[in-house]
Amino acid sequence: MSHKINAPKLVIADGDEGVQINEGIRLAFAGAGYEVPGFSEIVKALKKIFKEKIRLASTQNSAWMKKHLSTDEWEQVNALVQQHHQALADKEGLLYAGYLPFADPKEVKYKIKGHMVRPMGMHLANKICFTLGGGEKKFNLGQYLISADWVSEVPLEIAEKTLKAQVDFYQDLAGQKLNLIFQTGGKLGKEKAAENKKVLEKIGFDLEE
Repeated sequence: MSHKINAPKLVIADGDEGVQINEGIRLAFAGAGYEVPGFSEIVKALKKIFKEKIRLASTQNSAWMKKHLSTDEWEQVNALVQQHHQALADKEGLLYAGYLPFADPKEVKYKIKGHMVRPMGMHLANKICFTLGGGEKKFNLGQYLISADWVSEVPLEIAEKTLKAQVDFYQDLAGQKLNLIFQTGGKLGKEKAAENKKVLEKIGFDLEE
């Protein structure tokens, strides 16, 4: 029982390379899921496979949010993200944890703590990493992160449109084609991670070890 109480909590957060979750496990989606294609179906799949409450956190300077909020002013983006993510969390039955800033690690709600660690206004990532077995296992400032822990639980067309939208976005942000890698560790186990990897390969992603 004590192990369950103390286990890190799952949090949907931006896949930006600067998002560091100090307490919790990140399930990464561009814009923390805001306007991500198929997100409602994905949340249902996440709830099914993890069988626990899932949190959602906002971050500063989300390029995905800037694009989808149709404003060129970062101050406006940062002022709007919390209300949009709170509304998204309410819609999808998630727990809205709060706002992670460019500052020291901040403890927000629902046992989540984190911050942004890349230089403000700069992107450093040169690859994209998919998580396959239960969310982020190792933080790396050199990679954008995308959760694919759920892909074997949804129709292939949903997985394809969701992942390709995010991959295309990060490659546009980087201004170049990015290498695609993956992490397999996590509570879902090796078998589920292998199933998810097969889906990515079926979609056509060329994954590196």
